[in-house]
Amino acid sequence: MKRLIVGLTGASGVVYGIRLLEVLKGIAGVETHLVVSKGAALTLRLETATSLAAVRALADVVHEHGNLAAPIASGSFRVCGMVVVPCSMKSLAQIALSLGDNLLSRAADVTLKERRKLVLVPRESPLHLGHLRHMTAVTEMGAVILPPAPSFYHGPTTIMDLVDQTLGKVLDQFAIEHELFRRWGDDAPG
Repeated sequence: MKRLIVGLTGASGVVYGIRLLEVLKGIAGVETHLVVSKGAALTLRLETATSLAAVRALADVVHEHGNLAAPIASGSFRVCGMVVVPCSMKSLAQIALSLGDNLLSRAADVTLKERRKLVLVPRESPLHLGHLRHMTAVTEMGAVILPPAPSFYHGPTTIMDLVDQTLGKVLDQFAIEHELFRRWGDDAPG
């Protein structure tokens, strides 16, 4: 059983987090541990018709954002890693500065200190120097910055095709098998 922490923050693009949970729910052998920031709950209401309860129901285990005593706040709790999708610049900065004042940033800090895979999917544009410095800092600590930068060789026709391609790249980081998009070198469309 692979345990994967999924963090949702208040950045635009909460659809990435929802879709990731939907996909992972259908993959045997993966247990999801969800943390939703206050900002993510607000963005969820602004960008989707999906309720917070429905998002929480997609996870195997839900942890409250303020609960620093949750199992995922400890390095002795075994997980294969963590993904923050979407990752706000605030959460990125908290992780870069090792501020563990909420469960999401604490779990990310633990993931890094235990040398486990941490994937951050930042959803901001354009970027200023402060954003880039925080991205450099977390990369130097071992995190992977995976922006939702769509490719077009797989012939996307819907927004969800673009979302799935990004999430396929996220799942690749954790060696989780999927068929979310056609890979380069597979049969070309037409």
